Amino acid sequence: MAQLNTSDFRKGSKVILDGEPYDMVEVNFVKPGKGQALYKCRLRNLIKGTLLDRTYKSGDSLEAAEIRVGDGQFLYKDSTGLVFMDQGSFDQYTIPLDVAADQARFLQDGAVCSIMYWGEQPIGFTAPDKAVMKVTYTEDVVRGNTSSNLTKPATVENGEVVQVPAFVNTGDMIRINAQTGEYVERVKS
Repeated sequence: MAQLNTSDFRKGSKVILDGEPYDMVEVNFVKPGKGQALYKCRLRNLIKGTLLDRTYKSGDSLEAAEIRVGDGQFLYKDSTGLVFMDQGSFDQYTIPLDVAADQARFLQDGAVCSIMYWGEQPIGFTAPDKAVMKVTYTEDVVRGNTSSNLTKPATVENGEVVQVPAFVNTGDMIRINAQTGEYVERVKS
């Protein structure tokens, strides 16, 4: 396997630690007045999602993780997690809900996502940036109680609540930023 030297440590580098893949979330170079340079790293376990802080001396090395990314179509959600189908091999994989975290909030059936694999095991995914959803319920705005930037809560088809401008009504289709959960625009049907 390829080795990653401390001089190659960067945010986003993938390494193997204790037999599991980790992502370098933060890398700080520290040069004390005396002694060797240090690399203070914050690592996120790509399987469990836990964070870990480690310090490495200049000249240390870690095994690089062989991570590949492929396209996968979201099929459905069940009690064990989210089920995806690999676009190339048509194999089905389940990604646990605790790994999915907030990315699954606005995930729609049939959405094509980027699936991250370690060997043949799927360890994570990146949802599409935007989602188009129907507003199932929102309060009507009382005439005269409007201002230029008035927002109100709206429930969308998957049950999530999004803050929308006052002109959005029940039954409208809206585009949502799936990463932040913010309203982007109203979509014409």
